[in-house]
Amino acid sequence: MRLKNQFFYTLREDVKDEETRSGNYLVRSGMIKKVGTGIYLFMPLGLKVLKKIEQIIREEMNKTGAQELLMPALIPEDYYVQSGRKEVFGHDMFSLKDRYERGYVLGPTHEELFVYAAKEMIHSYKDMPFNIYQIANKYRDEPRPRFGLIRTREFMMKDAYSFDVDDEACEASYQKMFQAYQNIMERVGLEYKIVRAGTGAMGGNLSEEFQAVTEIGEDTLVLCPNCDYASNLEVSACIVDETESYEEEKELELVHTPNAGTIEEVAAFLEEDPSQFVKTLIYQVDGKFYACLIPGDRELNEEKLRTLLQAKEVVLADKEDVERITKAKIGFAGPIQLSIPIVMDHHVQMMKNFIVGANQTDYHYKNVNLKDFKTKKIGDIIEVKEGDLCPKCGAKLTFKKGIECGNTFKLGTKYSESLGLNYLDQNNQLKPVVMGCYGIGLARIMTAVAEQRADEMGIAWPVSIAPYQVALVLINGKDEVQRTVADQLYQIIQSMGFEVLYDDRDERPGVKFKDMELIGIPVQITVGKKAQDGMIEIKKRGHEKEEITVELLNEKVIEYLNQ
Repeated sequence: MRLKNQFFYTLREDVKDEETRSGNYLVRSGMIKKVGTGIYLFMPLGLKVLKKIEQIIREEMNKTGAQELLMPALIPEDYYVQSGRKEVFGHDMFSLKDRYERGYVLGPTHEELFVYAAKEMIHSYKDMPFNIYQIANKYRDEPRPRFGLIRTREFMMKDAYSFDVDDEACEASYQKMFQAYQNIMERVGLEYKIVRAGTGAMGGNLSEEFQAVTEIGEDTLVLCPNCDYASNLEVSACIVDETESYEEEKELELVHTPNAGTIEEVAAFLEEDPSQFVKTLIYQVDGKFYACLIPGDRELNEEKLRTLLQAKEVVLADKEDVERITKAKIGFAGPIQLSIPIVMDHHVQMMKNFIVGANQTDYHYKNVNLKDFKTKKIGDIIEVKEGDLCPKCGAKLTFKKGIECGNTFKLGTKYSESLGLNYLDQNNQLKPVVMGCYGIGLARIMTAVAEQRADEMGIAWPVSIAPYQVALVLINGKDEVQRTVADQLYQIIQSMGFEVLYDDRDERPGVKFKDMELIGIPVQITVGKKAQDGMIEIKKRGHEKEEITVELLNEKVIEYLNQ
């Protein structure tokens, strides 16, 4: 594309309301533009990057035998009511009514409609397996859109669904898609980790995330430097030292702790270490209250609690409910003589003579032991800390930040059972279809690659998704020789099958060079004064320039693009 007289612009100054390097560069390079909170439009250059990511995804999906279709964005809310997810999504879902007061939603995900489509196909076991997918916009009313294209209210997503007769067949479909996802991440040039994750609103039996490693990531990745253990913090296992304590159990003691309602305050008052305390946190789980006991120096993991109790919704109880249940001010809750069921982290099971709230304002119990209260459920409900031991090999765990770019789920029969997607097996018995789900965020990939590959000059796109592979810079358009050579090179490079951004604008050379660096085109060719001698300059993004003859152009372009 010739830049002169084209819709093209860049910004010289940093963008004030973009909090990430990638977001700043994407706006400055004229690829995206914010039109509202969490809402962006894609300019021509940005759309080219997005479309190349889309094409890579489509190619890999098609290789698996998956078939593409397209779902509507506007969906009758009855589908989500039937599946139970309207309540799960809650305020995150955009809801509206038509002129006849019928309820609709803007699709946050499309499991329900994929099941609806599959019903037309599936009648018996002979109709499976198959996989269908779409690449389309999704809508979620994010309470806090942030980080440019990472968390937005409208976003493009590829979602695919496999349909199988049983778990074994589903596993085969899952592994095929899993490999396709690895191919996609490698082709777009992403540095990524595959981690186990919570199933969340999607539900199902297994979730694995493809996380781009970057400091602006919203997710915390728990990694083992010694083995292949990798997990999202929300589900990372926290192992317990099961060495039996021979400490003698002491006599229970009620102690006065005036105005000491936090672990830190009580620890200071009693001159005890926070590890000797057990926190009692009151949660509302699917409408029912539970007391959750965790070590005083750890934090509760709500996703683990939800999984342990097989719940849909887990919410920290409000102040009024806590004070009503405990009959004390906030900060003095404890398990002794508590009227609600108790869930205990397995670390507490190994503790003796610990300290808890007394369910009396300004009082705590010392020397509490498991015999002093009854527990309904015991399990792993605390967050892992950096330095904890790997549950697989025992090495010390490390943390990194990540951007979730892809996610694969084994949904099992959750949606087929709730929405009536069944088939007749070989014995003419009616059974629910086993499903898998596979999602990729296109703009997230775009942002993650930009963030990982950005430098002080701009974005350094990989060849596979760069808006153009080659930038051709004409130094002086008024010089007939330079223009003639540049025009010829423009035609030659295009004939080689490469996309060329030809900067023939009436701008200073410095402006042109800075723009090409900012945009991040992999190879730059400069036609200047030495064109009359048959010499041009070529450089790979981020490297030193090289002077070559025009005759070597083809060879050097191919060499640089293949590096």
